[in-house]
Amino acid sequence: MQQVAVIMAGGSGTRLWPLSRRGRPKQLLRLLGGKSLLRLSYERLLGTFPNESICVIAGAEHLAAIAVELPELPPANLIGEPCGRDTANAVALAAAIVQVRWPGATMGVFTADHVISPVERFTHAVRGGFSQIEAHPDVLVTFGIVPAGPSTGMGYIRRGEALGVGVHRVRQFKEKPDEPTARAYLASGEYCWNSGMFAWRCDTILEHIQRRLPETFDVVMSVASEWESERARQRLTERYPRLTRISIDFAVMEHAENVLVVDMDVIWHDLGSWTALRAVQQGDAAGNIVAGEVVALNAHHNVFVSEGDHLVAAMGVSDLVVVHSRDATLICRAADAQRLKELLAEIERRHGDRYA
Repeated sequence: MQQVAVIMAGGSGTRLWPLSRRGRPKQLLRLLGGKSLLRLSYERLLGTFPNESICVIAGAEHLAAIAVELPELPPANLIGEPCGRDTANAVALAAAIVQVRWPGATMGVFTADHVISPVERFTHAVRGGFSQIEAHPDVLVTFGIVPAGPSTGMGYIRRGEALGVGVHRVRQFKEKPDEPTARAYLASGEYCWNSGMFAWRCDTILEHIQRRLPETFDVVMSVASEWESERARQRLTERYPRLTRISIDFAVMEHAENVLVVDMDVIWHDLGSWTALRAVQQGDAAGNIVAGEVVALNAHHNVFVSEGDHLVAAMGVSDLVVVHSRDATLICRAADAQRLKELLAEIERRHGDRYA
């Protein structure tokens, strides 16, 4: 059974502005030990997949930067979307191309923008998921993160019948809850976090796509057989933007009957704001998170990030986020770091796309 990994590296999030921009998504930022989130995701998968069986799907405008970040990957393993149409369409396009290259392949779908450790537990769960598919080719597998707490920022999966150690039928998918509901989920022991990572046979997921999103199926199948040709790329560019924007959860997973969840007992972090660096990076003696050229005196519990050789010097400040990029500097209270969208909306109102 050919096993292929697909890293979903789409999106152009600005939650780590001013370093992340529309043309420079956060998964390409080298924030952790000089490595990008995409690089870390790729290296994590090498414990299970050979290099030539790892693919990346992302916006076509980001493929050149991804090729620089992952020079080991064959160029044919980089799949470009003309525009973002959410995960259902990205999964469909990747599955169609993988199925043509490796008929009958099993495909794992993995995120590019999360921090996951230890790698050994991640690998164990992935192999367990693929074993389920080998035994039951028609199942759809999702990986559920064992909750570290009652998070209100995560979707949840309610486990059903146990089929083995750490393997259950999916009873229900749940949207992000409020805090009392999240606490109830945790107390019940029936729920795990929805990781957004999956595994299935390509032909199986394409059957579901054909049933639920027939237009998407027609489009991706029409280009997959001649993916390397300019004609196929042009056809995709014309038709892909008209496809319904929908996630794979809403389009397929919540309607399918034969869905299994495999527990992934790992430490899992989403770098959704600058203050989230505190969870994955060791602070200095004063509790400051520092990246780049920074000198801080009598400063406590700040996040200081400087791009290039620009020096950030701070004294007598606490609980701030200061991020300097090549053309913009962010200064805000750490408590306001989650409200970055409000600031970016005002910047766009005044300056258009210049700093987007």
